[in-house]
This record gives sequence, structure tokens and C-alpha cells, in this order.
Amino acid sequence: MAKQNSVQRKRTPEELSGFCAQVAMMLHAGLALHDGMEALAQSYTGSPMEEDYARLSGLVLETGSLREALDSCGWPAYMVQMVGIGEQTGHLEEVMNGLAESYRREGRIRSAVSSAVAYPIVLGVMMLLILLVMIVRVLPVFRRVLAGLGVELTASGSMMMRLGMNIGVVMLVLVGVLLLAAVVCCLLLRTGARARVLDALQRMFPPVREINRKLAASRAASVLSMLVSSGYPLDEAMDMACGAMPKGRSRDQLRLVQKRVAEGLSLGEAIAQSGMFDSLTSCMIRTAGTAGCADTALASAAQTCEEDVENRMDKLVSMIEPTLVGVLSVVIGTVLLSVMLPMAGIISSIL
Repeated sequence: MAKQNSVQRKRTPEELSGFCAQVAMMLHAGLALHDGMEALAQSYTGSPMEEDYARLSGLVLETGSLREALDSCGWPAYMVQMVGIGEQTGHLEEVMNGLAESYRREGRIRSAVSSAVAYPIVLGVMMLLILLVMIVRVLPVFRRVLAGLGVELTASGSMMMRLGMNIGVVMLVLVGVLLLAAVVCCLLLRTGARARVLDALQRMFPPVREINRKLAASRAASVLSMLVSSGYPLDEAMDMACGAMPKGRSRDQLRLVQKRVAEGLSLGEAIAQSGMFDSLTSCMIRTAGTAGCADTALASAAQTCEEDVENRMDKLVSMIEPTLVGVLSVVIGTVLLSVMLPMAGIISSIL
């Protein structure tokens, strides 16, 4: 039962970042891994995460491997793979620091996106309610009042009222569908369908696809840099790097690099031909590989890609709110039109 609860528990990016940073600090201080995990578990006594960390500490003491412990407790697959590579290469502290920064950045981006989207969504809900009240309650009241006064709508007034009503209904349906799609998307991102939703968003929005491509390239370069600098045979390093990447274009590109290396190309030349990086970065890696410094060039490429991802994410987040506000401005204008046209029809009939 304990394992099941641990697996089902959803960990936030902030929790993941804090855990990785704490493990990195313990390793930097020279603590043995099992001693550090035991101390970490004790520090969470009485908290909601007590059971998670107690089980994790016990598994580390039992197996001697943080990777196996994380895997058994259902932690994110990418973290598990990276920790495994860190343990095998002797760069666990470096890996944990990198993961801490990655999850910290993910948490910051999620918070920024939530803030940018929340206001337009609330405004959209308010507009939906206003439209509903106008169409269902207000306009029928005007019609009844007009009929009670013995005034009949003229042809032009009747036409304007029908046009306004039709515009209102169309906007009501449109806003409702958009809000429903946004809510469904947010809910699916919290379930096991998260990967499929993100894949669909990447296909629909080129900026998101480009950010994901850069992030995958950064991860691949970081893993390869650690493996090559640790002296792993290139074939084995490529297999481990492919195992750390999620299914998709990035893994296919690494497989292509592995194939080209097996055919006799140098690592730098194979990476340049894979299209994983831009031409400047590929040229740098190829040149560094010729000089025997491929690991340094890969580490530099990983850092460059990470900085590019962060810049692109900041720009994308900064565009979300004004774009949504612009769309809602059009909706508000249309709503006003749908209200004013029936009013104009009623007034023209009275006059």
C-alpha cells in the first residue's frame, strides 16, 4: 500500500527541485548517500512527504542506488534516467544540480503561464455569463414590454433584433467551446495523457515545438558530454543517451548519430549531419571533436540551448496575456454589438 501511495502522489516542480538541490548539497558536503537520505527523511518527519522520503531512504540503504530507489517510488522517468547516468559516470552531484535548476525553471514557467492565462479566462467566464443573461433573460423582457405597450417591431427593427440575437448565440457558443477546451486541456495535463496533450500542442503551435526541440537537444548534449568525459565507449554512451531521451524526434536523431558513428564518422561530424543543433553549434562541435574536446563542446552546446529555451519561454509567456486580452476585446465588441442591435431595433419600432 505504501508503494502504491508513493507512486500515485503527484510531485510539483518545486518539490522536485528542492529534493535535487538537497541531494546535491549533501553530496557536495561529502556525506555518504545513504546517510544523507536518512537525514533528509528525518527532516521531513511530520510532513505530508514523510512516507515518501522514509521509503526512499530505506530503498537507498537496501540497494545502494538512488536510481533504483527513485524508480521503485515512481519518481519522474527523466529524473530516474539522469540519476542513473550520474551514478554510472560519477557526476551525480552535477546531475542533481542540473535537475534542480531544470525543475526550478519549469516551476517558474508554470507559475508565469498560470498568471498570464488566469485573468483572460476569468474575464471570458464573465462574458459568457453576461451573454447568457442577455440572451435568455434581458432581450425577452424587452420583447414582452414592447408587446404590452402594443408596439409591433418594424421590419428593420425585427431584422436588427434577429441579427443581434444570432450574433449573441454564435459568440456564446464560441466562448463556451473555447473555455471548455481550455479547462479540458488543463485537466488532461494533470493526468497520464499529459504527454499526448503536449505532443498535440507542439503540432498546433510551432513556437512550442521549437522550444521542445531545443530542450531535447540540450538534454542530449548534456548526457553525451558527461558520458564522453567519463571515458565511456562511444557505442555504450550513445545507448545510454538514447535511453535517457523520451520517445520522439530527439531519440530518433540520437539513433541516427549512433548509426553514423558506427559507419565510421566522428561524433562531431555525425551530430552535425543529424540536424539536432543549428549550423553554428554543429560546426563548433565538429571542430572541437577534431581537436579531441567534444565533451567540452557538448557541455557548452547544452548550456547555450538551455539559455535559448529560457529566453524563448519568457517571450512566449509574455505574449500569452496580451494575445488573449486582444481576442477577448474582439469578443466584447461583438457582445456589445449583439446587445445594441436589438436595442436599436426596439427604439426604431417605438419611434
